[in-house]
Amino acid sequence: MTTATSSRPTLAAEPREVTGKKVALIRREGRVPAVVFGHGIDSENLSLDAHEFDLLRRHVGQNALIDLSVHGKKSRPVLVQGIQVHPVNRRALHVDLFLVRMTEELTVDVPLVATGTSKAIEDDGGTLLHPIEHVRIKALPDHLPQSIEYSIDSLVDFDAVIKVSELAIPSDVTLLTEPEEIVAKVQAPRVELEPEPVVAEGEEGAEGAEGEAAGEGEGGDAEGEGSSEG
Repeated sequence: MTTATSSRPTLAAEPREVTGKKVALIRREGRVPAVVFGHGIDSENLSLDAHEFDLLRRHVGQNALIDLSVHGKKSRPVLVQGIQVHPVNRRALHVDLFLVRMTEELTVDVPLVATGTSKAIEDDGGTLLHPIEHVRIKALPDHLPQSIEYSIDSLVDFDAVIKVSELAIPSDVTLLTEPEEIVAKVQAPRVELEPEPVVAEGEEGAEGAEGEAAGEGEGGDAEGEGSSEG
C-alpha cells in the first residue's frame, strides 16, 4: 500500500481471465479475486495482492476512497463495496470494488462511535445500549465521513436517551436516518430479589394450624359443657 499525490491510499490490480471455481488457483498464488463495477461501465474481473489488500483493510475505514490502478494504468477512485471472508481465518476470498464519480453523491452507512463517560454507567452500574450502530448518509465521495462520534456524558440517568437528531452531522452531508431513532441509552442493572424464606413460612403455617385446631378443640369442649348444663 502506497500513498498517491491525492493523499488517498492506492491499490494495484491485474486483469483476471480465470473465473468460477478456478479462482482457487489465484488464491494459492497469494492473490485475491476481485470485481470493479460502476454506473455506465462494464464490470472488470481483477486480482489483488492478498498481503497488500490485507494491509489496506487494516489502515483505512469502510468509506475511504482508494485509487485503483489496473495493470499500471491511470488510477481511478473506488470504494470497497463488499468483502467475502473465510469463516475461520477471516482472509479475504473476494472483493467488490465500486468505481465512483467524484461529482455524484453516494449513499453509505457510517459507523457511530461513543465517547465520554456516563454517570448512569459509572456511578449506578448501568449498561450502555446502542440500538443502532450506523446512520445512513448521502454525500460526495470525497466528503464521506469515516465515522461519527457522539458523547454519552448526557446519559446521567436511566431515562436519558441520545437520538439521531442530536448527532453532529457535517454540513456537507445529508442525513437519511430517521431523526427520532435512539442512538444510545443506559439500561438499569437487574435487581435480584432475595428468595422468600419458604421453610420459615411453612413453620409459621404449621403453628397457626395447630393453634386453630387447639382453639377449635377448646371451643368444642366449652360448647359441650354448656349444652350438658342446659
